[in-house]
Amino acid sequence: MLVGIISDTHGLLRPEALTALQGSDLILHAGDVGKPEVLERLGGIAPTFAVRGNIDKGAWAAALPATARVEVGESLFWMLHDIADLDRDPAAAGLAAVVFGHSHTPSVETRDGVLYINPGSAGPRRFRLPVTVARARVTGRRIRPHIVELPV
Repeated sequence: MLVGIISDTHGLLRPEALTALQGSDLILHAGDVGKPEVLERLGGIAPTFAVRGNIDKGAWAAALPATARVEVGESLFWMLHDIADLDRDPAAAGLAAVVFGHSHTPSVETRDGVLYINPGSAGPRRFRLPVTVARARVTGRRIRPHIVELPV
């Protein structure tokens, strides 16, 4: 399976982000969506799971969970917006990956056998940070993620 991972759109879904996520079997949005239309457009590409970020307000956003557990093949992904709010031991919980956003800084790292993926921000540029999404190829229990810098 090919998983598209996006965060911190802040209501701006760039055409470059849509292009980068084409071909995804599943899309994970790690919060700060900004507008419900963002999720509608992502849902036009693939089934989309999203969590609520700190800027997500109103009735549409209240329907988004603060966290989500998503099965991707044989792997369990845990989603939340701010990694500081992680309230469990991912390795003990049997999670393969933790997907988060908030910092706008893209990163991929492994800790205690668990993959931590922050796709960075695909919305308005913040400071000098790149505009990015992530993609992850999931085969069985193997996850091969990479950050995609968008040409904006």
